[in-house]
Parts: sequence; structure tokens; C-alpha cells
Amino acid sequence: MPGYRPPLLDASRVGHFPLIPGISLLPGWLSQRYREAYHAESTTLENGFPRVIFHFYFSVTRHFMLSLQSETSERWLQQVDENLDEILIDHAHCEKKAAGTAMSLISAYVDRPDLTHEMVIIVNEELEHFEMVLELLQERGIRFRRLKACSYGRQLNDLIDKQEPRRAVDRLLIGGLIEARSCERFDLLRQHVQDPQLSEFYRSLFESEARHHATYVRLARTFASNEVVEQRLDELARAEAEFIAAGDPLPRMHS
Repeated sequence: MPGYRPPLLDASRVGHFPLIPGISLLPGWLSQRYREAYHAESTTLENGFPRVIFHFYFSVTRHFMLSLQSETSERWLQQVDENLDEILIDHAHCEKKAAGTAMSLISAYVDRPDLTHEMVIIVNEELEHFEMVLELLQERGIRFRRLKACSYGRQLNDLIDKQEPRRAVDRLLIGGLIEARSCERFDLLRQHVQDPQLSEFYRSLFESEARHHATYVRLARTFASNEVVEQRLDELARAEAEFIAAGDPLPRMHS
């Protein structure tokens, strides 16, 4: 039905997706996509599940749990093929920036113990991921260095309202959308790269990025009603999709 947004999936179940008995209840286009994939790939296993279930799960996750309104195009995968080292360096910067975002939210809303608790968890996980990417770079002989940022983050941050509590809602939802796009692209990298070590590395990061997205959206609901948050999330997700579609000539994780 037009305008319908299903509730967020339980991020704790990422990686434990069951078979789908109610496939006929899904929107028509998604149900058809599942049926076509099933006939093509139902006997092939991946991560212990029939491949059709595994990939259909990520498709559902991208559209519903992650609140994204677009999928990454082949243009970005071409950037990956031509500039993988630079993408990996930018990934390290992204993890560092994500930790900084969570720290800044703690400083801005120090009187919100629920937010502080969740942001401390995210800070620690993002710094751990930062260290993991640095180790990956070192193993591959890639020097971590300063990179010019692409326009994605700046364009999203320009949308943040100046007045509270709308400002808090926007900061949290934009943080969540960035985590969501990272999650989607980690899954694409997992599928696309021909390097088994790198593929497994990006598979291992998917759950935490999805969980971070869900945390940001849930915290936004502590500053405004569900209706207000859902409407604003829809507006910001549309803008985010436009920025992704426009792309950036710099090969970056969010270009």
C-alpha cells in the first residue's frame, strides 16, 4: 500500500534469518523477486542457508530495517574495482568519524543517560572497527593517510534543523542513515570482491552496523513522537537517496 513503512526488524536477529512462511503477505514486487530467486538458487547454500534465503534476507533488510530508499548502483562498484585501496583507507576514516559522532552526541545530550549508555557502546565498537581496518591496511601494505572527504556527509549534515528537539532527532536519524548505507555497502563488498578474506571481513561487520542504525532511530523516538520521527526519517532518507544517486567523483565508502 502506498506510503506504508513496515516496523523495524529486530536487529539482534541479523544473521539468524528463518525461512519465510508468509511470503504471500509481502508487497507484490518483493514477493515476486523472492519467487524468481527461489527457482534459480534454492539448492545453493551460503552461510548455512539456501542462497535464495540468504540474499533475500539482505534485500529485505536494505529496504525495511535500514530505512534506505535506494540501492547502490554499478557506478560505485566500478569505483571499488578501480580504487579498492582508497576505498579501504576511507573506510578507516569512516569508522573514526562514526566514533566521533557518537562522542559529540554524548557531549550535546549529557543529561540523557539512555543516550549516553548507547553511545558509549557505539564509540567502543566503532573504535574497535577502526583498529580492525587499520590492521587490514597494514597487512595489505596500504599506508593509512589523510583523504579529502566526499560530499555525502556534508550534504546530510546541512539538513540538520537548528532548533531543539528537532535538531536531536535529525542528528540521530542522519547518524542512523549513514550507518544504514555503510551496512548496505558492506554487504555489496562482501558479495563483489574476489578476495575471501576481505569478503569475510565485511560480512563480519554487517550486524553491528545494522544494530547501530536501529539504535539511532530508537533514540530519536525519545525526543519526538513516532509519527514525527517516521515522517522526518522518510524525508531524510529521500534526500540521502538523491545524494547517493548523484554520486561523487572521489572513490569513497559513501561516494
